Amino acid sequence: MRALLVVNPAATTTSARTRDVLTHALASDLKLEVAETQYRGHARDLARQATEGGETELVVALGGDGTVNEVVNGLLASGPDPESHPRLAVVPGGSTNVFARALGLPNDVVEATGALLDALRDGSERTIGLGLAAGTPGTDDEGVPDRWFTFCAGFGFDAGVVGRVEQQRERGKRSTHALYVRQVVRQFLGEANRRGGVITLERPGGTEGAAEIVENLALAIICNTAPWSYLGNRPIYPSPDASFDTALDVFALSKLSPAAVARYATQLLTSTPERGPHGKHALSHHDLTNFTLHSQVPLPFQMDGDHLGLRTSVTFTGVRRALRVIV
Repeated sequence: MRALLVVNPAATTTSARTRDVLTHALASDLKLEVAETQYRGHARDLARQATEGGETELVVALGGDGTVNEVVNGLLASGPDPESHPRLAVVPGGSTNVFARALGLPNDVVEATGALLDALRDGSERTIGLGLAAGTPGTDDEGVPDRWFTFCAGFGFDAGVVGRVEQQRERGKRSTHALYVRQVVRQFLGEANRRGGVITLERPGGTEGAAEIVENLALAIICNTAPWSYLGNRPIYPSPDASFDTALDVFALSKLSPAAVARYATQLLTSTPERGPHGKHALSHHDLTNFTLHSQVPLPFQMDGDHLGLRTSVTFTGVRRALRVIV
């Protein structure tokens, strides 16, 4: 099988020696080409070129969730076509690796490489659904390019946390779970919309029903799978029913007062695959194909843990069976 290995040399948990060992292991079973990323967006460009070339059958992403997201967007640059596009494989090299772990892969680089080689020999793969975020027609953000995400997106509070973490990493801080916790506290203390949410969720009506509009939401988390993230080794499930086999799930809160945050943070930390956060300030929707989030003011927006700046409106689409993945 002809394969491209896209390596992020800045991946948090891999050394140059580890990458060399993994490359040799993969090259023993594949006709392997190796490319290291050199700038933000480079993994997307490499995957797009591999797809357009028509000869590459597999693209392997060695890095964190950000690298995987770029590779996926390169593979699907011309739209989803799982039968003709290269397959995706992932070797986790980041600090959290939500996508790889949600697929059931080991979180250890060496173990994940062994599992990947076994899956290739066995011909084990699955076709998964993905999320697509786009600018909303008729708004200031309508010209924003479409972008795919693999496991989550966030509008408001959690995206603000991601932005703060990225700022700290640019200053030389390591991406640790303690860093995320500190930024959650700082984001909460600086949150301007704690008591009065500014987000509106709009779902188009079906053949018999009117559009659904839910106003005054303070944060919104969109999940394409479960769990949403991890705190250390603890999985967190705001939307336990989210799945790669369905469309998108939405979890939202209408209030971020200290009491509400304490309640729902506790529920998130104790959430399970059977039960997520619940209560009068919590909103949950399962398996949504199309919906839009509007905001009265520009809010932070993130996808797959990558902060994408401020937005006032984002339209989401859940696309089933978008990409083949080796598992």
